[in-house]
Amino acid sequence: MADAVLTAQEMKQVERTAFAEGIEAESLMDRAGEGIANVILEQEPGPGIVVAYLGKGNNAGDAIVAGSLLAKSGWEIWTRPMAPESDLQPLPKKKLQKLDAHQVWKPITDLPRNRPKVILDGLLGLGSRSDLNPSLKALTREINALRLKSNAKVYAVDLPTGLGEESIDSDAVLADCTITIGFPKTALFREDASNSVGCILVIDLPELTARAPKESGRTILSGASNLREFVPRRLFDSHKGDFGRVGIVAGSRGLVGASVLCSEAAARAGGGLTSLYVPEDIYGLVVSKVAPEIMVRPIRDLRSVLEERLDALGVGPGLGSIRQQEILDVVTGFRGPMVVDADALNALATAVGRLHDCAGPRLLTPHPGEMSRLWATSGKSRLQIVNDFTTEFSAALLLKGSRTLVGQSGKPMAYNSTGTPGLATGGSGDVLTGVCAAFLARDISVYDAGRLGAWICGRAAELAVNHSSEESMLPSDLFSYLGSAFRELRNA
Repeated sequence: MADAVLTAQEMKQVERTAFAEGIEAESLMDRAGEGIANVILEQEPGPGIVVAYLGKGNNAGDAIVAGSLLAKSGWEIWTRPMAPESDLQPLPKKKLQKLDAHQVWKPITDLPRNRPKVILDGLLGLGSRSDLNPSLKALTREINALRLKSNAKVYAVDLPTGLGEESIDSDAVLADCTITIGFPKTALFREDASNSVGCILVIDLPELTARAPKESGRTILSGASNLREFVPRRLFDSHKGDFGRVGIVAGSRGLVGASVLCSEAAARAGGGLTSLYVPEDIYGLVVSKVAPEIMVRPIRDLRSVLEERLDALGVGPGLGSIRQQEILDVVTGFRGPMVVDADALNALATAVGRLHDCAGPRLLTPHPGEMSRLWATSGKSRLQIVNDFTTEFSAALLLKGSRTLVGQSGKPMAYNSTGTPGLATGGSGDVLTGVCAAFLARDISVYDAGRLGAWICGRAAELAVNHSSEESMLPSDLFSYLGSAFRELRNA
């Protein structure tokens, strides 16, 4: 399982097993370097300059192989070694002799403008000490300064230099993307390391993943390998009834937009029939703003939705705080699966024990502030919070953040592999609620709907940012890219 998160010790054991069974280290290095090069070719707009910061070990070798392949695609390759060639280990030394590159020994303070610029961090690999000596600190500070001044994109090979399982150096490399080899590593999910790690992409090497520890899977990274099964192509004779009746209970005066975003997200995520239930006093405001495909139904009492024929519900966005008893009765009384978000979470925080009494499966999607109102979180890691909560309650929990985490009792803890800081704006959670509700209506479990919803929304946001910027992206922009995210996952 390439999605299983391994410790450094587990990863080393996988490699030892592979070598003992005849797998050649050079073959693995060539495959790893090819994967790194392919990621850069996919992510970057065109040939430019690659500056490869090289250590002495196989981490540098992976970067050197990637540089050789990028050179064949028109990239100009610079190397910034930390040591002379004679100090390199045999395999990276062999690879370096085949690399046509401009070698730089003095500090690099700027890079040419008007060309794509990539920095490859190949200084230290898995198992290295996180506390950096002065010569390494000088190089990591140089990388971080160059990233800012030249707007270069930094790719870390396996781990950003300065990051370890137990700690992170204050001058660790700030990577935009970490390309990790074989498996994601536990160090990448340290809560104090998100800014150093950036996004996580895994190079699947079958020679390694086939030898995953049998006890692996306690924590996974949600991605194409374990989510693709949930987005099959539709049968040719499909009809709307095949994809579920989705109900969204949302909105109040001043918070109309939440209901509009949430309901349209449900429709665009494949809901067969989407009904939006809103308080009577905002019906006129909502019906003029919502997509025409969505049926808007005014209700006096939120509990009346329990009488409707629905396959799944999304409850909470923009409901406000004045109908808490009605909200609680809906949350506990609906017999089908439900996404509980926003003001429904705030209502539930007043009586969290009622989660034990829910008539159907529940997916809770709090941000950290909402989570702290639901559950004691002080002094706990995100992993501890999700584990403790799902040990107490049967509900699935999606804890939002830069590395969204989904858990449920009896299931592996699952980190999401997509997303961008562009999602850090009001309304993103409303879209997620609608998307997850649509998946629940298709009989996807609450755990898998949370994982799939986080991935699809995160990837759509990445695509949206690529066409605008993190600052200018709006949650409604995701609607234009949800389809591309679905296609990518299906074709991955």
